[in-house]
Amino acid sequence: MSDALKPQPIQTATLAGGCFWCLEAAFSMLEGVHAVTSGYMGGHLEHPGYEAVCTGTTGHAEVVQIEFDPIMIDYSSLLEVFFSVHDPTTLNRQGNDVGPQYRSAIFWHDADQEAAARAMIERLEADPAFERPIVTELAPASRFWPAEAVHADYYRLHPTQPYCRFVIAPKLDKLRARFTTRLKSA
Repeated sequence: MSDALKPQPIQTATLAGGCFWCLEAAFSMLEGVHAVTSGYMGGHLEHPGYEAVCTGTTGHAEVVQIEFDPIMIDYSSLLEVFFSVHDPTTLNRQGNDVGPQYRSAIFWHDADQEAAARAMIERLEADPAFERPIVTELAPASRFWPAEAVHADYYRLHPTQPYCRFVIAPKLDKLRARFTTRLKSA
């Protein structure tokens, strides 16, 4: 069997772009994404929890860890979606969510992911896709700490909650309009 026909192992991407509820809802919609888990990465505290991370003193970012099939959706496509559903030009904030835990970050898992992230940022800056410079942090993936169970699948379970209606829903509408061909079928 040629290498091109061999099944590819599921890969992992870890991204931070503000509140993990928004990113989890967005990436869960994509064909080829097998799982999205909200959690924390990039800090110094062992076993961080939501309350500690929200203080902004642990060094962690709210992240999503995405398990994806690279045959169905490649890493660069995940990055395109990532840069379309959050503002990578605001340092340590997304809208009203303020603090280093809401920073824009790509935690790469290997040299190929690092290269793809750097290339995507260079391309977006050369375009220019944004009016201000991109401040997205690039760092090697470190220990991932899953968030508490109450955060899992938050948007799907609480679509009428005000934050979901006014912050997450518009991002998902934008995703549906821009990436129609990459969405899971209903």
